Amino acid sequence: MQLGLIGLGKMGGNMRDRLRAAGHEVVGFDQNPDISDASGLQDLVGKLQAPRAIWLMVPAGGITESTIDALAPLLSEGDIVIDGGNSRFSDDGPRAERLAKSGIGYIDAGVSGGVWGKQNGYALMVGGSDADVARLMPIFQSLKPAGEFGFVHAGPVGAGHYAKMVHNGIEYGLMHAYAEGFELLEASELVTDVPGVFRSWREGTVVRSWLLDLLDNALTADPHLADLKGYAEDTGEGRWTVEEAIRLAVPMHVIAASLFARFASRQDDSPAMKAIAALRNQFGGHAVTKK
Repeated sequence: MQLGLIGLGKMGGNMRDRLRAAGHEVVGFDQNPDISDASGLQDLVGKLQAPRAIWLMVPAGGITESTIDALAPLLSEGDIVIDGGNSRFSDDGPRAERLAKSGIGYIDAGVSGGVWGKQNGYALMVGGSDADVARLMPIFQSLKPAGEFGFVHAGPVGAGHYAKMVHNGIEYGLMHAYAEGFELLEASELVTDVPGVFRSWREGTVVRSWLLDLLDNALTADPHLADLKGYAEDTGEGRWTVEEAIRLAVPMHVIAASLFARFASRQDDSPAMKAIAALRNQFGGHAVTKK
């Protein structure tokens, strides 16, 4: 099958390689001419046979919107646009409506797999019409891992990015549980081989996972993570997950706490903890540490 692919970064470039290895014809476009197969969007569209399918792997937000707006006038009725970035699910419906006025289909695809996807395959969560998703199944089948798992048609437009949002919220909670366990083991007077403990959990335990495998890799390279600063960004999905939990009145203690912990990681000198220290000093005369 033929596919246009916009954005050939860490994931997009690997997706192009995986699809080509499966026998698909992929025409990629990137702002970096050294890796691009087309000189621009018009050249990309011109190299594809109608009806076309064009997959976007660009940063969520303004770049995705501007790319779709620039691409749409170049497309024809029957073409399909797939957004594989981490867009907010609420952006998908309006995009689909705009494109539908010109007879252009739209699929939102949550993609998980990171830099390992080229080798292991990508977990795909897609939203869109039955007809559009069925047409793209040869592409989805080649991108997903081998076997029965790794793909879901989650529902109509927006469902794919919604599922990916919740996936990433769960990821926040899982990572933070491992992180807290690491900190406690590091503080223990008894445990002398913290990396060995995590490595031992990789088989036979109920906490084994790919994230655990990756933490083992990190601890093998740097047993005390001494070369890292305890600073973690969030890319939006965790916030959106918590916002949805509030909207739907769903208790979400773990994911919310893991999100707030990331905020705390960015504070060199926490204003909140300053207030706690001041209050303890005021009511109990507890000692405070001066700068």
